[in-house]
Amino acid sequence: MTSLAATTTVADLRDTARTVLPEIAAEASDRELVRRMPFPEVARLFAEGLGTWRVPNKFGGPDATVSELIRFIIDLATADANIAQAVRSHFAFVEQLRRSQNPEQQERWFARILAGDVFGLASGETGGAQGKIATRVTQTPDGWRVNGVKYYSTGTLFADWINVRAVDEDDQPIAFVLPADRDGIERIDDWDGIGQRLTASGTTTFTDVVIHEDEFTAVDNRGDVRPALSPFFQIFLASVEVGIARNALSDAIAYARNKARPIKHSGVERSVDDPYVRLTVGETAARVYAAESAVLRAAETIDRVDEVPNGSDAEQVALLEASVTVARAQFFAVEAALKAGEQLFDVGGASAAARSHNLDRHWRNARTVASHNPRAYKASVVGAYLLDDIQPPTTGFF
Repeated sequence: MTSLAATTTVADLRDTARTVLPEIAAEASDRELVRRMPFPEVARLFAEGLGTWRVPNKFGGPDATVSELIRFIIDLATADANIAQAVRSHFAFVEQLRRSQNPEQQERWFARILAGDVFGLASGETGGAQGKIATRVTQTPDGWRVNGVKYYSTGTLFADWINVRAVDEDDQPIAFVLPADRDGIERIDDWDGIGQRLTASGTTTFTDVVIHEDEFTAVDNRGDVRPALSPFFQIFLASVEVGIARNALSDAIAYARNKARPIKHSGVERSVDDPYVRLTVGETAARVYAAESAVLRAAETIDRVDEVPNGSDAEQVALLEASVTVARAQFFAVEAALKAGEQLFDVGGASAAARSHNLDRHWRNARTVASHNPRAYKASVVGAYLLDDIQPPTTGFF
């Protein structure tokens, strides 16, 4: 477990972030280049209380809005996009807990979050139909046991606790939270994607792992309603894309100022005086600004979901607005990040392609995050809604 998180107000969190994030950013490129997992950096983040943003006031937390959290995630992703994506499951668990109807579980888990603990997720699986879960919970003479194999366990290598999704003996969805070091759990660092290499998105196996009764959490099995956390999951990815774009822009500016040489036929002595370099940087900056603005505006629609009663018709109306708005923002954030990663090389020239600079990480990271949810579907769903009042799917991806 990590140390006690002392920060309890949004203002304190912002001050802490201003100190911690530059330190995380300082070696982010080198970590990615040599594939050094950011264990100390993640531990520092949570020890400083930066995992507590959305813990409610009544449980001793800062009770930040989604908009305030998303501003921080964009800043974190600008410092290190890998870490930002790796902590997505932790912040999603906080959102899940905020909606819980079990005060005892809220008290228990919010206390752990305030103490600096990290929560991961083991949900997705490979080898079957999309969304199919084979990990199974059974009741034995010695109590509950879980067996199965999870992949895309993003962030779980860094976690103290794992939020697990499985099915019971009747193939019904079931969920529970386990300590990451419990006997029978193995976390494997086998994620080998082209980008987001340090997100710890590999395999987690469960072999006859004990589940205690008080570790089960509620599952919403209503298939005919819009999942309450879907827009949050998606805006988190959009925020990571914005951070990647911002970081690519910063690298483009720094490279043009300090390293790039003007092309021979440009007629200028400095790259920063080349009108095409200026155009490229200006275009990138405009896209980054627009993407960030769109994501922050979309976050406000999720805040409006917070203002209505859980499970109400009003909540479904607010969730529909959030789903459509987040899809718009996510589409553009992906486009902006991919374009920023590409145009960086228009600014830097041939020498920018040197492996030692690791400038290709921005495009690789943006492309990997974008592969979670094809952006073509984001645009298509928005178009169908605007043209024919067809609501977005309730699959959890909108």
